[in-house]
Amino acid sequence: MSLLVVGLSHRSAPVSVLERASLSVEAQTKLLQDTVAAEPASEGAVLATCNRIELYADVDKFHAGVAELSTLLAQHSGVGLEELTPYLYVHYEDRAVHHLFSVACGLDSMVVGEGQILGQIKDSLARAQETHTAGRLLNDLFQQALRVGKRAHSETGIDRAGQSLVTFGLEQLALGTPVESWTRGKKALVIGAGSMSSLSAATLARAGIAEVVVANRTPDRAERLVRILSEGDDTDVTARAVPMTSVPFELTRADVVVSCTGATGLVLTADMIAAGVEGRVDEAPVVDLDAVAEEDARESAPAGQPPAEDGCPVDLPTVRPGFSVMGEAAVAGMDAATLEQHGAWAAGSAVDRRDAARGTGPEADAEVIGALAATATAIGRIPERRRPEQVDAPPRPEPVLFLLDLAMPRDVDAAAHRLPGVRLVDIESLAEASADAPMAADVDQVRRIVFDEVAAFGAAQRAAHITPTVVALRTMAADVVAGEMARLEGRLPGLDDKHRAEITQTVRRVVDKLLHAPTVRVKQLAAEPGGAGYADALRTLFDLDPETVASVSRAEESTEKNAENRGPG
Repeated sequence: MSLLVVGLSHRSAPVSVLERASLSVEAQTKLLQDTVAAEPASEGAVLATCNRIELYADVDKFHAGVAELSTLLAQHSGVGLEELTPYLYVHYEDRAVHHLFSVACGLDSMVVGEGQILGQIKDSLARAQETHTAGRLLNDLFQQALRVGKRAHSETGIDRAGQSLVTFGLEQLALGTPVESWTRGKKALVIGAGSMSSLSAATLARAGIAEVVVANRTPDRAERLVRILSEGDDTDVTARAVPMTSVPFELTRADVVVSCTGATGLVLTADMIAAGVEGRVDEAPVVDLDAVAEEDARESAPAGQPPAEDGCPVDLPTVRPGFSVMGEAAVAGMDAATLEQHGAWAAGSAVDRRDAARGTGPEADAEVIGALAATATAIGRIPERRRPEQVDAPPRPEPVLFLLDLAMPRDVDAAAHRLPGVRLVDIESLAEASADAPMAADVDQVRRIVFDEVAAFGAAQRAAHITPTVVALRTMAADVVAGEMARLEGRLPGLDDKHRAEITQTVRRVVDKLLHAPTVRVKQLAAEPGGAGYADALRTLFDLDPETVASVSRAEESTEKNAENRGPG
């Protein structure tokens, strides 16, 4: 059997696809059950976070496993397989181990070094254990990933390389202002009471927010989070719980909103948000773009003369503001004859003085248009390429409501980006911002830890693979000793107990000494890359019964499952 992972993350897929492919807890459970029911897989675990969905499995066939796991992900995510496939990645054997260990250390997170992923890996293992889909391999793998992640955070400064997604999101909202200064005196509304929402509330409280209001569909969980915040020794925040029906009212008094729920639809619509900021936003001056265009035209004409249009083949009144009548956008689609006419007109015209101010002029425009005319002669016409020049947008009023959406799928309507007085940071904008985030030198040290741990895990798994064969060999040797002693009893019926025991001990010592060096050496060899074949060689050389080896494996797995029921450490 071999380890296989198929998944997609913020590194391989756009947020829009991740959002649609997100899995509820119920969907994850069903996916696990269907995975182990599939022919190629005997174990399964799902790691689903706000920016990744990964399916881990122990499979006996690589290609069949990839096909089956990909199909299952598509079926349970609701995204068609053809659409999903380009965004999927596949890791196998040691590369799959390396991937999970890197994830556990925060190296593959949107914010490098964040530690929340360890809790998510622990939850993933617990879910697989509850559904009885995690066997020896995945239990060992996820337990070791947790240890590797903890080691990375304790032995290196990876925590300095990044923060939690919550902290990073608040920094993006604060636009360069220290979060502690930015939050002072503000009121926060936290929607949801799960692990991410709890972390958000605690982070805001430690940062000095004046008030935290928690809204959740389950009142008990909201009340519990409020008690934790109120009883904390490191904060003096005021906290209270409200039902979800109170969210529209709380929006009217909140300065900061953090939302992370498991809802499949929008929790905050654009209309709700607009109503929440109504009356709180300073009126911004309205800019008449048509008037600006007319003014630009007047400024570009020679003094005392209207804009020159005689001989111009472009219908100037229909040109949208922000387009140059000289540039490619104005002449896109013209045939060669019209372009030649336009070039002759531009060479003698002074219509667009803005180009002249940028160091160009009629002569330069004429050269460009001449080149375009040559292109049109060759291909018949200029392809449509309408790229407007930059037009100054009207100033937006200062934000009065800051929204941090950490849910997947999103809780907050993306249209809130366009509302005056609102600043929205969501998973998509966090992904863009984190692409340029600096990485600490400690990241290299963590990568070395991951490399060493992957090698150690592989060696341990290979050594464990041969253990049932070694146990079966020793069991066979013990049976041989017992058989020979029974035959000796028949030949020497008068043998007393003292001599019988001495002979038995002597024979056992001889067998143990003969087997000691081969079994120790075969374990060492099996731990090396490519060592899996030594177990087969041992079974062949000693003609071991495959059922005996399998029964040893089943006994070990049964013992491990009893330990698994106690949950991950």
